Amino acid sequence: QTYELYQRAETNATFQFESAGMQKYLRDLKPDKFEDLIAMNALYRPGPLEYIPDFIRRKHGVEAVSYDLPEMEEFLKETYGITVYQEQVMRLSQKLAGFTKGQADKLRKAMGKKDRKALDELKPKFIKGATELGLDAKKLEKIWTDWEAFASYAFNKSHSTCYAFVAFQTAYLKAHYPAEYMAANLTNNLGSMDKITFFMEECKRIGIPVLGPDVNESNLQFSVNKKGQIRFGLAAIKGVGEGAVEQLIAERKQSGSFESLFDFLRRVNLRAVNKRNIENLALAGAFDTLMGNDNRALFFYNETPSKPGFLDQLIRYGQSVQEGKSGMANTLFSDSSSEITIPEPPIPVVEPWHVLVTLEKEKEVVGIYISGHPLDNYRLEMGNFNFIELLELNEFSKYRSKGDLKSGGIITEVNHRISKKGNPFGFFRLEDYSGSKEFALYSEKYLRLKHFLEVGSIVYINWKVSHRYDNPDNLEIEIISLGLLADLKDKYSNVTIGLKEHDLNEQFIRDFSSIILRFPGRCNLRIQLSGVEEGMELNLLSEHIKVDGGNPEFQEHMNKMLGSNAFLLN
Repeated sequence: QTYELYQRAETNATFQFESAGMQKYLRDLKPDKFEDLIAMNALYRPGPLEYIPDFIRRKHGVEAVSYDLPEMEEFLKETYGITVYQEQVMRLSQKLAGFTKGQADKLRKAMGKKDRKALDELKPKFIKGATELGLDAKKLEKIWTDWEAFASYAFNKSHSTCYAFVAFQTAYLKAHYPAEYMAANLTNNLGSMDKITFFMEECKRIGIPVLGPDVNESNLQFSVNKKGQIRFGLAAIKGVGEGAVEQLIAERKQSGSFESLFDFLRRVNLRAVNKRNIENLALAGAFDTLMGNDNRALFFYNETPSKPGFLDQLIRYGQSVQEGKSGMANTLFSDSSSEITIPEPPIPVVEPWHVLVTLEKEKEVVGIYISGHPLDNYRLEMGNFNFIELLELNEFSKYRSKGDLKSGGIITEVNHRISKKGNPFGFFRLEDYSGSKEFALYSEKYLRLKHFLEVGSIVYINWKVSHRYDNPDNLEIEIISLGLLADLKDKYSNVTIGLKEHDLNEQFIRDFSSIILRFPGRCNLRIQLSGVEEGMELNLLSEHIKVDGGNPEFQEHMNKMLGSNAFLLN
C-alpha cells in the first residue's frame, strides 16, 4: 500500500519525496522495493539528476544493464549498473585494485571533499593494482574518469538509507492512516498559513474533508472525528485561549455534547469562556452545527444602540442561569427538585451576511478560509484558462520560455509606495487555493493598473518570466496586464458538452433542452456525442442556439446534470 502511494506520487506532506520533479520521476520509476527509494534519494540532486532517466529505463528493462567490467556487477547490480553511492566506489576499489579498507576510505574522503591532490595520488595505485589483477587498462582509465566526475555528487548510502527510512515511515502513515497523518501535519504547521492552505488542499485532493471548528466535535488541535473527517482545532482560533478551550472540552466530556446554543451558555463556565471567546468562536463557525445554520450575523445583531445586542443577551442569560443554580445550592432548598426558570432570549430574524463577508471574518480569526473560498465561483474560469497555481511560482524560472501565462486569486494585501526619486510603485499579495504570492508594479504599469489594487478584489494577472532591468543575470516575474476575474466570463466563445448515447432518453433530453433554453447567450453550443461502440463519436455544432456559458447558475445546472468534467468552456 505504501509503495502504491509512491507509484502514484501522492507524496505531498511526506518526507524528502514531495517536490514536483521528484513526483514526476516516481510516477515513471514505479518503485516497488526499498532500494529504489534509497537510490532516488541519492540521485535527486544536482549532478546525478541526469542519470535518473537511465536508472528508470534500466529498471523497467527498456535499456540493457551494462557494466564496464563483469567484476563490477556484484556491487552495481542493485542500482542497475549505475554508480550511485560512495560505498560502491569503496567496495569496487577493494575488489578491482586490491585497495585496503583504509585506502578505500581515503578515496571516499577525497571524492567527498573533491581533494584533487589526494585523487591524483590514489589514481596510479588504483591502475597499478587493477592491472596486476589482469584487468584492462583502457577500461580502468574510463572507470577512474567516471569516478572523478562522480566525486562532484557522491552520496553516502548510509545517509540516503536513513532519509529513505524516515520517508517510508511518513508515507506508510499517510497510506494507512491518511486522516490522522494529515491532521498531525496541519497541527504541526499552525504557524504557517501557506502550509496550512497547502495541506488542506492536499486533504481535499485525496478526499478527506477538513471541517471548520465545532464546539461539539473539535479538540484543542486538529483531530479526526468518527466519520474520518478532520476537524479544525479550537485553539487555532485567534482570541480563544487554551484555557477557555480546555474548560469547554472538559464540560463536554463530563456532561455530554451541547444540545443547543442555550445549553452551551447554561453549562460552560462564562468566567473562563468570555464574550470575546464566544464572538470569535461564532465568527469561525464553531456554533454553526449547534444553531442548525451558518447565519453568524445573529451573534452581532443589535436592534438599537440603546439596547443590549443579541450576544450580550445570550451571555446575560447564561450568567443568570448559572448564578441561579449557585444560589439554590447554598439555600435550605438545595435538595429541592424545583429550579428557577429563566426564559431564553428570542432569536432575532437577521439577514445573513454576504458569503464574502462571512469568509473574510472567518479568515480574520482563523487565518484561512475554511467553509468556502472567495474563488469558489471562479473555479471553472481558472481551470479553462489554464491558470498557473501561485504555489508553482516559487520556482517560476521553469516558465521562462512559456510566453504569456495566467494566474489569479483574491488580493489580500496592498502597499502603495513612493521611491526615493519620487516615482510611485506598489506591492500586492495574491492568494489562490494553493497559497499566496507577492507581486510588484512599477512606473507606467503601476499608474495604469493601480485601480485594481484593492483588498478583496478577485483578479487575474497575465505574466511572463523576464530578466531584471537592473541585473540581466537574474530573472523575475513581470506582470503584463491585470484584470477582474469576473470579466473572463465574457471571453468565452464556446461551450462544449460531452454526452453518451446510452444516457439519452426522453426525460434527459427534456431536462437538458430546458436548461439550454433557459440561458441564452453568446457562446457557441457544441456537443460531443459518444456512441455505445468504442471509437464512435459525433461532433455537433448548433446553428441556432447560443448559451450563456459564463453564468454560474448555468454552470451549476450542468454540473448537477452531467458532472464537472462533462462540459468545457473556451
